[in-house]
Amino acid sequence: MANIKIASLTVGELAVNCWLLGNEDTKEALVIDPGDEAGRIQDFAERSGWVIRHILLTHGHSDHMGGVEALREATKAPVYALQEEEVMLLDAKTNLSVFINHRPITVRADEFLKDGQKLTLCGILLEVFHTPGHTPGGCCFYCEEAKSVFSGDTLFHGSVGRSDFPGGSMSKLVCSVREKLLVLPEETAVYPGHGEMTTIGYEKKYNPFLG
Repeated sequence: MANIKIASLTVGELAVNCWLLGNEDTKEALVIDPGDEAGRIQDFAERSGWVIRHILLTHGHSDHMGGVEALREATKAPVYALQEEEVMLLDAKTNLSVFINHRPITVRADEFLKDGQKLTLCGILLEVFHTPGHTPGGCCFYCEEAKSVFSGDTLFHGSVGRSDFPGGSMSKLVCSVREKLLVLPEETAVYPGHGEMTTIGYEKKYNPFLG
């Protein structure tokens, strides 16, 4: 069992939660959603004694991937995203970068993932859940070992992601949460793309969108 430490930085104008999972045994780390401030993310990892080996994206909106290219260039870490998100990663209008960042931002993933895929990165086992609704290729990363799920903009504390962007669907989003996330153990910590963390048990009981 890996000695996993979870840390976060709030980055960018839209206050995105960038999550870092560090393996304290190997001193390697993976980064989820480096939305901006790549230098700050790398500095944090270095101060923690970690080498960034992998970059994962929960979805392709630019506020979650604006720092990818600078971080990939600095660390040589490969970038992973769900296969269904490829079009959004490469389209500056649908990924909202021309509106949010006022300049086109595109990312070409090094490896595309599939629903249900299990991958071991930095000695940490993750399971990939395709959770469409916020975007067509949105996904969450579940780490059973750490009793944690990284939900991007799919599930928030007391809320769910927006569905009024290109490719969004509230019915698909709610279905994704119910079928993929609410079936996890209730003590599972939910680390979202914005705002404070929560648990599966809390959301099952109190989330007004899931009743």
